[in-house]
Amino acid sequence: MKIATAAYPLDVFTSDAQYEDKIAAWVAEAADAGAQLLIFPEYAAMELATLEGLNVAGDLEGSLWAVSDRLEQADALHLRLAAAHGVHIVAGSGPAVFQTRPVNRARLITPTGQIGVQDKQIMTRFEAEVWDVVPGNPLQVFDTALGAIGILICYDCEFPLLGRALAQCDLICVPSVTEAQAGYWRVRIGAQARALEQQCITAMSSVVGPADWSEALGMSHGTGGIFAPPDIGFPETGVLALGQMNVPGWTYADADLAQVAKVRREGVVLNRSHWEGQTGRDANALTVRLR
Repeated sequence: MKIATAAYPLDVFTSDAQYEDKIAAWVAEAADAGAQLLIFPEYAAMELATLEGLNVAGDLEGSLWAVSDRLEQADALHLRLAAAHGVHIVAGSGPAVFQTRPVNRARLITPTGQIGVQDKQIMTRFEAEVWDVVPGNPLQVFDTALGAIGILICYDCEFPLLGRALAQCDLICVPSVTEAQAGYWRVRIGAQARALEQQCITAMSSVVGPADWSEALGMSHGTGGIFAPPDIGFPETGVLALGQMNVPGWTYADADLAQVAKVRREGVVLNRSHWEGQTGRDANALTVRLR
């Protein structure tokens, strides 16, 4: 499977056609390069708020509801593009109404017209304390024609037990947006750690560049990256591909899921199957006084 993961800049739109043309061009470029799975970043859908004017896009609460109202329309566009190009797409996440407050929702869209929904599990401080975005549905394992796929949205990737919940997955997508390089590195380190622990492929996408019209986003730093367990058949660094920092575009890598199965079965180390060996050890840690 060839994976394309995006370093994606956010734009201001004055018409639906401008948004549709942008997404269509990005999808066509990746599909023409042979990609079968395309991963857009966290909160990439926030640029939809600009269609309601910059006053709405710049208002924290107003932008949530503006995007939520347009998410179904955006999904319809992604469905058409997925079918036309024969690709799977992780659409850029965005706010979606869940009960009484918006959640941060990514959607896995298939070329056969299906949509898998994944909401962020753990909010960053800004999301929880300022923006009032809330957790949504539980983690999902999507059984697709490409393999078993999971999604850990940005901060979620920094938590090992969430990664463990996706232990059945061959590939974990990590859509992200980070305002500082330190944030990028936190998520990237998490993505590489999850690839190590669960002996799978992880693919991280990023928003890049300024979105001065948004109080929530501002300036974002990052790039696309595709990672593997540093074991037999994979690079010693665990890095399959890495984009150039803050440069918009796709990063591509071929991911051999048969090699994932082989590493899980015959690897030099067997982190995934040895996970249960941790049970009880940390809970029984003793405090040893050395002063």
